[in-house]
Amino acid sequence: MVAFFQNSKYILYDIGIIVGAGVIGFIIHLIIFQILGRIARRTSNAIDDSFVKHTRAPLRYMVILLAVSIAIHIIAPSTSLLYILNSILRSLFIVSISWLLIMLTAVAEYVILKRYNINIKDNLKARKIYTQTQTIRKILSVVIVIFGAALILMGFDSVRTIGTSILASAGLASLIIGLAAQKIFGNFLAGIQIAFTQPIRIDDVVVVENEWGTIEDITLTYVVVRIWDLRRLVLPISYFIETPFQNWTKTSADLLGTVFIYTDYTVPVTEVRNELNRILKSSEKWDGKVCVLQITDTNERVMELRALMSAADSSIAWDLRCEVREKLLKFIQEEYPDALPKTRAEIQKIDNT
Repeated sequence: MVAFFQNSKYILYDIGIIVGAGVIGFIIHLIIFQILGRIARRTSNAIDDSFVKHTRAPLRYMVILLAVSIAIHIIAPSTSLLYILNSILRSLFIVSISWLLIMLTAVAEYVILKRYNINIKDNLKARKIYTQTQTIRKILSVVIVIFGAALILMGFDSVRTIGTSILASAGLASLIIGLAAQKIFGNFLAGIQIAFTQPIRIDDVVVVENEWGTIEDITLTYVVVRIWDLRRLVLPISYFIETPFQNWTKTSADLLGTVFIYTDYTVPVTEVRNELNRILKSSEKWDGKVCVLQITDTNERVMELRALMSAADSSIAWDLRCEVREKLLKFIQEEYPDALPKTRAEIQKIDNT
């Protein structure tokens, strides 16, 4: 380090200037953001609060790095070590800028999503916007990181020369890497495809791998499905492009629920149908659209009655189905107990005399 300070009289003095520049940069940043924070708190708009929150940390390091860089150029305008230090500072500055850009995408995401409420019943458009916005933000973050890393590497001549040599003889290597990374890039492209075609969206109700759940998170490489019992099913994002699955809320949150009841042939179907109508009219879970009871199958022992009902969303439909199933069974048990499934047998008395 002595070579770096050869134009300075005192090494500790030079170090003190660098540290002091960093402290001054920190104080300047602190003052600016204290003022911005007070202004943001006084306004009713939450966008400026998000901007202050997300950009505070990256701008802090940018201001400190800028102050340190100015100090180094003042105390060491021409030294052999200055080039290396400048390269390091430039790399850190690129990291800070990349970080700032990623945070700005988070601010833009907040501004867009603030206009849409995903917690309402008719949230199809909101879920569509949420899925597209979050996926695009993640794609932009990856692109920013890749470009930032490329700019850092291009700042070093030795790395640039090595990179040129590697590119000159990278025919076989690129083939091997391409085959190894096929799955990775396949998932990445599948993530982009899902962002725009949207076979699934955030909060969609799906049945995958014989599990019922909701889409909790969509990344560029995998999807998290929250199962009804609060387990998490993590699937590669390409699964939703290559494998058939059920999406119960693809076009609407409305859903039809079914209940199957098996009874004897003696059951009065009209009375059961009237009871279903009474049950649904007295339930707050029914949306008043669909109420149907039909005989959908028969065999030598029982009739299959299917009760069809509608609800505002899948969770309510599930609760409504359980309620109807319980009350219909209770009605048949109390009013027509002989109509429950039974096995018939004919017994003949044999005369042995």
